[in-house]
Amino acid sequence: MTGDTPESTGKKAAAAATLSEAELAAVRERMVAAGVDVSERLRAELIAGGRSNLTFRLDDGVGSWVLRMPPRVGRTPSAHDVAREHRVTSALTGSDVPVARPVVLCEDESAIGLPFFVAEYVAGVTVRSDSDLAALNDGTVDRSVRAIVAALAALHRVDHVAVGLGDFGRPDAYAARQLRRWSGQWEIVQPGDRQVDGLATELRTHLERLLPPQRSTGIVHGDYRIDNTILELGSGSPRVAAIVDWELCTIGDPVADVAMMCAYRHPALDLVLGVRSAWTSDRLPKVGELAAMYEAAGGVPLDHWEFHLALAYYKIAVIAAGIDHRYRAGASVGPGLDRVAESVPRFLQAGLEMVRA
Repeated sequence: MTGDTPESTGKKAAAAATLSEAELAAVRERMVAAGVDVSERLRAELIAGGRSNLTFRLDDGVGSWVLRMPPRVGRTPSAHDVAREHRVTSALTGSDVPVARPVVLCEDESAIGLPFFVAEYVAGVTVRSDSDLAALNDGTVDRSVRAIVAALAALHRVDHVAVGLGDFGRPDAYAARQLRRWSGQWEIVQPGDRQVDGLATELRTHLERLLPPQRSTGIVHGDYRIDNTILELGSGSPRVAAIVDWELCTIGDPVADVAMMCAYRHPALDLVLGVRSAWTSDRLPKVGELAAMYEAAGGVPLDHWEFHLALAYYKIAVIAAGIDHRYRAGASVGPGLDRVAESVPRFLQAGLEMVRA
């Protein structure tokens, strides 16, 4: 028996990140059934893939949409839930929180082999890399960050029951549930390195010991940073045109959401994303400044901040390990994936720095 070569593994992963003509026809059929006027010239272009859900831009020469679907192989439980994305964006459409209007959800895996959902295409700028950020002057960067932080505060002010998300998740004990969930994920995706696993065990033990009471409840995005927003920059007053990537969204403690946004400022995020990230740039506010900006924008009080920041570093470490897990399984292809594992101990160490007595 012979194993796959790196080249053959890469070809398989690349093929897994495409839509065939038959699959496109099935997508179009569901869109038409939902009342969308879309022609048979529908085509798909991969926008993002390899690290989380796959995102395609659909275009028929007249209209444009976005399709989101899980990776075809190497998935981990509850980490690629497009139905959650569809539900929360449906609930937030028309609110003060900018989202792409959902078009259709298909949970019938017989269509293309996986569930998927389609949303409207939102024009704007996605600032992912340091080179994207370099195109913006300091004033635009500052106003953009303030708009991003204000949009998160606006999300946390939404009455989740009033918008129909009363049963979207348990409102209490969010930190404890997150710790259990991501610890379970770690058992699936851990790289098998004894030293790294020791760091994860130590951090998890500290977090279990320090679990705080929950003071606030609201809609939690779960993965919030600059590249999960679409920005409108043309007016001179930047605004968030849409918040995207809602697959980790639930009901929980908004402080945890702010902590994730801030923990993503860690330089190791560059290894996770495979590029020098815009969000890790020295041109952006430091963690403490971002937290203060959020509170000034009308967000919730950031109680038990050190605990939540440590938990955020733990979660990002598990997310990074999951990306590496899919890469090792041959499910992902892309620049930098062979170095994602290097970020895992760095995030675990950052978390430990927050909780060690």
